[in-house]
Amino acid sequence: MATRPITPEEKAYADELLSKARVALKEIENYDQACVDRLCQAIAWGVANEKTFTRLAQMGVDESQLGDPVGRVSKRFKVMGILRDVLREKSVGVIEEIPEKGIVKYAKPIGVIASLIPTTNPELTPPGVGLFALKCRDVVIFSPHPRSKKTTFETVRIMREVLKREGAPPDIFQCVENPSIPLSQYLMSACDLVQATGGKDMVKAAYSSGTPSLGVGAGNSTMVIDETADIEEAARNTRISKTSDYGSGCSADGNLVVEASIYDKFLGQLIKEGGYLASPEEKQKLQAILWDSEGHRTPNTVAISAQRIAVLAGFEIPTDRKFIIVQEDKIGKEYLFSSEKLCVVLAVFRYNGFENALKMVEQIYEVGGKGHSCGIYSFNDDHINQLALMAPVSRIMVRQPQSKANAGAFTNGMPMTSSLGCGSWGRNSTSENIHLKHYMNVTWVSRPIPEDRPSEQELFGEFYNTETF
Repeated sequence: MATRPITPEEKAYADELLSKARVALKEIENYDQACVDRLCQAIAWGVANEKTFTRLAQMGVDESQLGDPVGRVSKRFKVMGILRDVLREKSVGVIEEIPEKGIVKYAKPIGVIASLIPTTNPELTPPGVGLFALKCRDVVIFSPHPRSKKTTFETVRIMREVLKREGAPPDIFQCVENPSIPLSQYLMSACDLVQATGGKDMVKAAYSSGTPSLGVGAGNSTMVIDETADIEEAARNTRISKTSDYGSGCSADGNLVVEASIYDKFLGQLIKEGGYLASPEEKQKLQAILWDSEGHRTPNTVAISAQRIAVLAGFEIPTDRKFIIVQEDKIGKEYLFSSEKLCVVLAVFRYNGFENALKMVEQIYEVGGKGHSCGIYSFNDDHINQLALMAPVSRIMVRQPQSKANAGAFTNGMPMTSSLGCGSWGRNSTSENIHLKHYMNVTWVSRPIPEDRPSEQELFGEFYNTETF
């Protein structure tokens, strides 16, 4: 919520951005498919070539003091994946024909998009959103998080330079230089679509703007490890997922629900992968610094190394430890380790019998994270099916590192994205990975077809001609 009204200077600045965006929108309305595809390739290369993205990733970590520069660099592959997906789809003119139904679908731009950028992805979200938007002939005004605004601005500057070099209007992409809550709210209310990736308050503001919005929900990723799991694979993938960018993503493994018969062996394998097993005393110290007295997560522990977290908590861990493990046997809002952590602290639970694993998963999502993601390490298709039927989430990863897979990977079929819809569970408008289709309007053209009218007896089945009321 705004703490003050927008100033006249801010409003004038926002109106100028909007005016330039509308001009650019008009200039590109007749770009054909080949043109937008070529521009998408140019933008992706301009930002996601290894040299440039490494510089931007380091800049983002230095500016925000959040995240791991080595892990952050790997996010360039997400840009490459988004480019792969958009190049394989149509977004101009006729995009689908269904002759038997007499339907032809035409893609149209949505218009001017306000994109709110999270502090943890200032170099990934702009090109990710930008590729989807440009492919659909939309234009974007990016509103950065104040903690990483220089990195976002530099990323967008590069994207604008690429457009200028290719003879396209640079104002397809603009970036707010000095963001504020009132300025962002004004832009959201004046644009045609809001794309919000970030914290709960940001997403709530987007949905309250009165403009159609693509928001995301909070995560609390939970993985089930049953007795059929490949223990080495599951532990390795847990480490990969949990340590990526110091666990700052909502998709990072937060809770493991492990079958009792393999619990000790699996715990040992987590330690071999670089986990540090906290003692009961250290667990209490961790809780004291991860959450405040009212149970709210403290921002100073998000996206920092395991060693820094331990020091803040008042103890030390070896330099080769990559994440911290706490053993937990209670679930509920009063048991804070069963909630989202957004750092390299991992809670591990033990279960007896798969029906109890399902109950624990259900209880964990009552604490938080409904709609987002969960996963399972299992070769038992019945277990996978049971989890899929009951879990209140939009995506389930099977035998994959959650934070590397649920937003799309080169080894699965999920649409590549940097934004994950969480459905009505997460108070979102979609439960899908937010991708190209969400950035376009579609006009359906309907031609007559032979009548398709089943008989009443066919339609009503066994109830036809039974007693009426």
